[in-house]
Amino acid sequence: MANKTPQKIIDAVDARQKSPEEVAKRVARNRARRHAIKAGKVHVGDGMQLDHVVALDKGGSTGDSNVRVVSEKFNKQWRKRDPKLYGK
Repeated sequence: MANKTPQKIIDAVDARQKSPEEVAKRVARNRARRHAIKAGKVHVGDGMQLDHVVALDKGGSTGDSNVRVVSEKFNKQWRKRDPKLYGK
């Protein structure tokens, strides 16, 4: 099946993901995940994710005091729980 997303949108997303700010946030998230795995809080393939209590975009950190372990389903519903976080 062909991709239905216009190439212009694909290029814009690709450029954004390569920006230094996005790369830095991705590195921080990956570091926090590796730290939680080493600490035994999460395991590879367990369906759990790290949730930042204060979002990285809002000035939050990846420290233990700002990170909690939640299910993937719970973590993906943050827009429903707090629409103010993304401008609605």
